[in-house]
Amino acid sequence: MPRHIRSAWFKTLASLAMVLLLAVAAGSLLGQPWMAVALAAIAALAWHYWRLRRVLRRLTARQRWDTEEGAGVWNELDRLLFRNQVEMRVRKRRLLDMLRSYRAAAAALPDAVVVLDRNSQRVQWFNEAATTLLGLHHPGDLGQALAARLQPMPLAHWLAGGRNAEPILDVASPVDPAIRLNLRLIPYSADHWLLIARDVTKLLRLEQVRRDFVANVSHELRTPLTVVHGYLDMMDPEDFPGTGPMLEEMRKQSQRMAQLVEDLLTLSRLESQEHTEEESVAMRPMLDTLRREAEAHSQGRHQISVEDLAGVDLLGSTKELHSAFSNLVTNAVRYTPAGGSISVQFRPEETGVVLVVRDSGYGIPAHHLPRLTERFYRVSSSRSRESGGTGLGLSIVKHILSLHQARLEIQSEVGKGSTFACHFDADHVRRREAVPLTHAED
Repeated sequence: MPRHIRSAWFKTLASLAMVLLLAVAAGSLLGQPWMAVALAAIAALAWHYWRLRRVLRRLTARQRWDTEEGAGVWNELDRLLFRNQVEMRVRKRRLLDMLRSYRAAAAALPDAVVVLDRNSQRVQWFNEAATTLLGLHHPGDLGQALAARLQPMPLAHWLAGGRNAEPILDVASPVDPAIRLNLRLIPYSADHWLLIARDVTKLLRLEQVRRDFVANVSHELRTPLTVVHGYLDMMDPEDFPGTGPMLEEMRKQSQRMAQLVEDLLTLSRLESQEHTEEESVAMRPMLDTLRREAEAHSQGRHQISVEDLAGVDLLGSTKELHSAFSNLVTNAVRYTPAGGSISVQFRPEETGVVLVVRDSGYGIPAHHLPRLTERFYRVSSSRSRESGGTGLGLSIVKHILSLHQARLEIQSEVGKGSTFACHFDADHVRRREAVPLTHAED
């Protein structure tokens, strides 16, 4: 206990003792000492009760506290309450200033910010950008259900996903269909969600311009490259002595350029797609094809194994999935030294099925892994040129898997090889139909 509080207690007790002693002395003179002590004790108790009632009444009324001069316990209590009241007032003012600053910052954001009640999904607060992008108006839309208010945006099912809701990358604004929005739901507390809507109209327009440019340039390059490649094939080194190595290198580079153009056109087509075909993809013949392609590309330099442990088929586009799987298998052969091994395994997992391509090749440093699916990203430019890669294969794989709601997982260690796993959910798994036997098989 602090010294000044102990001093106040002692002074109060001393005052009480003094009152009782005076009462004893006065009572002795009157011949009634105990009566005088009792009356003095009742008076002291009444006074302390009155001070306690005064404190409780002022606390209940939340009055501004004033201090009085004195050295007793009640005066010390007044000073403590006054100090706490001042500190609380300062803290409250600071919190209000911070709240105003946060609200001003949120109001100044170009993105629409909407605070939602987690249980009812009703609007609690929104900034000015929410009026421009989402059409919410103050105060009429406060307390309204957001999904019903923002029709025809498909938000009801999305909001029901809560913490697991994936961002909506492109949706029309209810204010103007020409405005394209990116929506993200952030559960930032136990009772509230934060909806952030960003105007991505310009970004999407620029992305479309880029896609059109790449597609048009690639298409225009296809014809001249075909002509150049055709003339190179017609040229016989015997007719031009000493030009054999030069013609061979020209053919190799023209073929590489032609493959690059084809990959760019494929990637441009995939980026413009929103959905893919939904057909039954027979995985048994698909795996047989991958085995033949790996063996043809390897030319006997590697050990190749293909296992079908799932016994099911997939739902999607046979052509696109073959392109993705073939890219992974070809890369495994391309970047694995002679004598290494490549395994392809199609197996079940808890959430669906996975196709795994594993090699014992050079391996990839960990800091390169997050960027492997970027266009033209290369771990080693010289090695890629020697192997004939275009730098677009894994980007094509990523887009194909994304169209099938699948994901690509990459694991690698330098000197120990790499593993590329294509994970498909249960919605894209189909029971394999029995293949009827032919008379020859009977």
